[in-house]
Amino acid sequence: MAYWLVKSEPSTWSWDQQVAKGAKGEAWTGVRNFTARQNLVNMKKGDKAFFYHSNEGKEIVGIAEVIKEAYPDPTDKTGKFVCVDIKADKPLKTPVTMAAIKADKKLADMALVKYSRLSVQPVTAEEWKLVCKMGGL
Repeated sequence: MAYWLVKSEPSTWSWDQQVAKGAKGEAWTGVRNFTARQNLVNMKKGDKAFFYHSNEGKEIVGIAEVIKEAYPDPTDKTGKFVCVDIKADKPLKTPVTMAAIKADKKLADMALVKYSRLSVQPVTAEEWKLVCKMGGL
C-alpha cells in the first residue's frame, strides 16, 4: 500500500462533504497539474490518503481511501487529466496543522513542506506513521 495526501479548500470540497458521500465516495476531479496527475495515475485501489484542508485551516483532518483507480477526469475538456474515486475512512482525533508539521524536524522533507502548492502528493510510510500519531491515531 502507498500513502498520499490530497488537498482541498474546505469552501470548495470539505472533509464533511467527503464523509457525507459514504461508501460510494466521490471522484477527486479538477487536478490540473502534471505532477499531481502522475501521482493520481500512481494511486492504487486500497491506498490511503491524508485529507488536507488548504488555505482555510491548513490542516490534515482525515484519512481517505482510494476506491477507484485513475480514469479520465469528466471535468477536463482537454482530455489530458485524470481523477480517482476516494471515500472517507476516518477522521483524525486531532487535526494536524501545517505549523505542527513544519515544527517537527522529522517532517522537514515531507512533500507538504517542500512542495506546498502540489495538490496530490506522496507521503512516505515514516511520515504517515508520525502524522497519524500526531493526529491521535
